[in-house]
Amino acid sequence: MKSKKSILLVDDDERVLKGLSGYLALKGYTTETAKTGREALEKSRSHFFNLAVLDIRLPDMDGTELLTKMIETEPKMKKIMLTGYPNLESAIESVNKKADMYLVKPVEPKKLLAIVQEKLREQDEESKMGRNKLVKYIETRDKEADEG
Repeated sequence: MKSKKSILLVDDDERVLKGLSGYLALKGYTTETAKTGREALEKSRSHFFNLAVLDIRLPDMDGTELLTKMIETEPKMKKIMLTGYPNLESAIESVNKKADMYLVKPVEPKKLLAIVQEKLREQDEESKMGRNKLVKYIETRDKEADEG
């Protein structure tokens, strides 16, 4: 049986967390929520998440700072930045810090779902490509050892 994809939602707005978490759970995802950057980091260190949706304005740290810390601990996790205060500077900073997407609140749940699905497909493809490269490397090394 294929395991459910796990998503971490980080926002200081309880309504946003409940709404998105409930919607994504109905669509078959396992969701966890965090209201602060510190809480998000604790959860990401104790549990693997396939994807995180990060608000840029958090009470204890900037969402782009959280993004950087999460990349260090979980580089394969897909990260979507979400903001109610869009500006060019935060968009550029998010992209430069390796965010996979930058969205403006309010975001339509169906639009977010489509993006989540797209990013998780990309993650699956990247994982397959990595496994295929490893298999080819091992096969090449075995062949070289047999010939040597």
